[in-house]
Amino acid sequence: MINVTKVFLPPIEEYNLQIQRAWSNEWLTNRGELVLELEEKLKEYLQTSNILIMTNGTLPLQIAIKLLGNQGEIITTPFSYVATTSSIIWENCKPVFVDIHPDFLTIDETKIESAITPKTTAILATHVFGNPCHVDIINEIAQRHNIKVIYDAAHCFGVKYNNQSIFDFGDISTCSFHATKLFHTGEGGAIFVPNENLRNQVFYSHNFGHNGPLDFHGLGVNGKISELQAAMGLAVFNHLETIIRDRKAIVNFYNSNLDFSKIRTFTIRKNTDWNYSYFPIIFNSEAELLLIQKKLIENNIIPRRYFNPSLNTIGYVNSNQSMPVSESIASTIICLPLYHGLPMNDVERIVQIINCNL
Repeated sequence: MINVTKVFLPPIEEYNLQIQRAWSNEWLTNRGELVLELEEKLKEYLQTSNILIMTNGTLPLQIAIKLLGNQGEIITTPFSYVATTSSIIWENCKPVFVDIHPDFLTIDETKIESAITPKTTAILATHVFGNPCHVDIINEIAQRHNIKVIYDAAHCFGVKYNNQSIFDFGDISTCSFHATKLFHTGEGGAIFVPNENLRNQVFYSHNFGHNGPLDFHGLGVNGKISELQAAMGLAVFNHLETIIRDRKAIVNFYNSNLDFSKIRTFTIRKNTDWNYSYFPIIFNSEAELLLIQKKLIENNIIPRRYFNPSLNTIGYVNSNQSMPVSESIASTIICLPLYHGLPMNDVERIVQIINCNL
């Protein structure tokens, strides 16, 4: 079976070498040697000024909203993984949706300002499939209205925009190191905070609020990543060049051989160094999507309807907002298999099945 993605597992001997370090140190959590080493490696690789790695990719979002949302309205995208919206509601804030751009699939920055009210405290936008939002205009809007900007950059490992790490934009950016991501720690994630004072608040917040063993800076939760997770990250880190090279080759084959007279993909924003994280295709109708999905599944190829449904339609959101572009894209988009180790003859077969049934 060919799934939409597959976890990259480094040679177990390499993972065991890292685990042995943790065993020798007798230190499994509370920011041990492996966690600190991984943070430094990632900071250098990503060319970002700061990073705090955590136990998953959702807690960074929740901490960001807790610190910046102030139980107000947060302008956000309806086209993202559910964690983007559920985190807003979980932290007692209200999601206010703004539709997406039909080509970039990111939040439509031209529609943000009209959604701002006196209750608006922040913008939470997703760099969809690693494709940057229009960060320059969003920054201008946020400064004009004195509101904060959080970026869900779960898909953005290694992405640069205008030769700068995408993680250095906004007040806070978050990333996922889930097992299915380009870089992973099994479960894991990271938060990036350019402002030093806010960065300190984030650090305390992910460590129960501790300010030393007997003092507390304030309210906090447990977001710490373990040495065992960091061990996986260190083992995976050494293979990043190969992982990205393989994914790029598959993306290039899809781009060169799919019949784009009948389907389309998304547009990467200009001046972006992309990371080959996903390959979505968009059909003219849901019926066409369902037909191709059926043909692929009959051949043991499992694409994913990513993202579906549009988040404004989820019941617990209680949104009466219509988001026509997002709802249309959500009903007509699938992501094709893309991962290190996917044989090129299987990629050729995927393309042939799609082209022959369009």
